[in-house]
Amino acid sequence: MTEKNFAQLFEESFAAPTHYEPGAKVEAEVVSVGREYVFIDLGGKSEGYFAVSEVMDESGEVTVAAGDTVVAYFLSAGKGGMLFTTMRGTGAGAHAHLEDAWRSGVPVEGTVDGEVKGGFSIKLTGQVRAFCPFSQMGVARRENDEVLGTKLPFVIIECKDNGRSVVVSHRKAREIERRARRDELRRTLAAGDRVRGTVVSLRNFGAFVDIGGLEGLLPVSEVAWSRVESIEDVLHVGQELDLVVLALDWENDRFSFSRKQAMRDPWERAAEDFPVGTPVTGTVARLVNFGAFVTLADGVDGLIHVSKLGGGRRINHPREVVAVGDRVEVKIEAFDLERRRVSLSMADGAAARQEDGGGSERREYECFRARQGASDRAPASLGTLGDLLADKLRRV
Repeated sequence: MTEKNFAQLFEESFAAPTHYEPGAKVEAEVVSVGREYVFIDLGGKSEGYFAVSEVMDESGEVTVAAGDTVVAYFLSAGKGGMLFTTMRGTGAGAHAHLEDAWRSGVPVEGTVDGEVKGGFSIKLTGQVRAFCPFSQMGVARRENDEVLGTKLPFVIIECKDNGRSVVVSHRKAREIERRARRDELRRTLAAGDRVRGTVVSLRNFGAFVDIGGLEGLLPVSEVAWSRVESIEDVLHVGQELDLVVLALDWENDRFSFSRKQAMRDPWERAAEDFPVGTPVTGTVARLVNFGAFVTLADGVDGLIHVSKLGGGRRINHPREVVAVGDRVEVKIEAFDLERRRVSLSMADGAAARQEDGGGSERREYECFRARQGASDRAPASLGTLGDLLADKLRRV
């Protein structure tokens, strides 16, 4: 025996037994399997045990062996040691642990046996029957048929008459799992990490997503590289997304994510795809006083300044020439990758063709200007009543 090993053993011999709160989850190695109990290593000199019947299959065969790793939940500590339970038991011996599981809040495994008035019939360990109200199942009513016959975790919320009257909740078991997952995320998750999330609701300002353990906001500005006018056109509830963590505020329970940062940045190849001087066909995305923004590719927009839209003539607003949704031929005039800006001009002959083709918005604008000009030329007043009578007599 080396000096180092002796020192380790000496220290372990005085180590205090590990303390667990009821319901605490552990992953432990099986030390041995006896006739009644399975013993597990809790580290140091601590051991725990649970009923061997919990890991027996329907034929009575034990499904674990020494060296295997099992997941168990702490029930209580007594003279005999630390009692645990798994969620897999189906033998008669597991029946004795239901009351302990109820008092400690430890989840137990059950099979949804059928739908009854007001809820579901649940078959627990040791063939014990329990009742789970609809409100405690934690699934949408349309999913009721989908859970029939499935094994799920439950928390016992009522246990009377020596286990003959048991009420359980799957919703509370999910809450326990969610809290455990949240605690794990708090230890391991950091800004910049990639995660997988599910859309749970949509708002004008973004979408709320669940990454399993916590919900956060996906702002509309982070949904895609291109401009998103209506989030319902891009996302739907239940959709799974690859996301990047933007910010984690555990104290205020605020978390934010980005979808576009998990996608390829379209500007990475934009300079190669759109070299200066190249003619390109794009779509007019929006109009502003100083020009028209044209989408060249998803997430890459360029600007045609208003001075370059009129084909040599002066215009007051881009809508005199183009409308949102128009397909236009443009030429790349300048490319600023650092500022993510592309300057465009109408391609040779494109302005003339656009003028010939017209458009409803341009025609309406010109009619408005014509009416405005006529109004400008109208007399300042209609004159006096005498003037009007004299004019009428001259016409008779």
